[in-house]
Amino acid sequence: MSDYPSMRASIHSGRFWVVTAAALMTAALTFSLGQWQLGRAAQKLALQASLDQKKTLPPLVNADIVAVANDVGPWVDRRIELSGRWLAGKSIYLDNRPMNAKPGFWVVTPLLLTGSDKVVLVQRGWIPRNFQDRTVLAPIETPTQTVTLLGRMAPAPAKLYAFKGADTGSIRQNLDIPFFTAETGLPLIHALVIQLDPASEGLQRDWAAPNTGVDKHYGYAFQWFGLCLLVVGLYAWFQLILPYRQSRSTLQFNNKV
Repeated sequence: MSDYPSMRASIHSGRFWVVTAAALMTAALTFSLGQWQLGRAAQKLALQASLDQKKTLPPLVNADIVAVANDVGPWVDRRIELSGRWLAGKSIYLDNRPMNAKPGFWVVTPLLLTGSDKVVLVQRGWIPRNFQDRTVLAPIETPTQTVTLLGRMAPAPAKLYAFKGADTGSIRQNLDIPFFTAETGLPLIHALVIQLDPASEGLQRDWAAPNTGVDKHYGYAFQWFGLCLLVVGLYAWFQLILPYRQSRSTLQFNNKV
C-alpha cells in the first residue's frame, strides 16, 4: 500500500469513507431484507404443511360444526361432510365475482343442518351474468329434500369496494354476515362452506385453490441478495480494485520515465 501514494490518499479522504459507509449500510439493508423474505417463505411453508395435513384429517360433520359455534379459525380449509335442507328463499347472489375471467355471481344459500336448528352459509357455486339485464338470474336447481354436501371450510368471501353500507336484497356486492344474520333472523354459524365437488344444479365450482405464495418470497429474496452482491461488487471495483490498478499504472509509468 505504501508504494501507491495516490491510492493511500484516496483511502484517507472523506469521500472514501462516506461511500464506504453508504455501501455497508445498503449491503446490510438488502441482506436483511433477503433474510426477512426467507423467513416469510418459511412461514408460508409451515402454512402449506398445515393445509396438507388438514387434507388427511377426517371430514367435519354436523355435530362438529355445531360444537365449534363461531370459533372456526382453526378449522378453515378442513374438509366437511354436512347434511341438511336448503333455505332457498334466503339465497343471495354476490355480484362482480368472476370465474375463469367471466363476470357473474357467487350463489350463497343457507343450509339448515340436520338434527339441529343451526344454519350455515354455503357458497354453492357460480353463475354467469345476464349482460342485457343484470337483475335476470339464471335458474338454479335447488333440491327440497335433505342433501349431503362435500367441501371445505372457508373464510367469508373477500369484500369488494362499495359506496354504501351493508347490502340488501338478493343481489349484493358484499356479504356482511352479522348484518345478514340480523336481517334474516337465522341462527347462523358465522362460517362459509365452499363446495368443491363437480358442478351440478347449473353451477360452476372452479374455485381457486389456497395459495401460500412461497415462490413469490423466494423471488424477492433472490432479488435482495442479488442487489446486495451488486453493491458489494461495485464498491470493491470502484473503491478498491480500480484505484489500485490506476495507482499501479501510474507508478509503473513514473518508474519508466
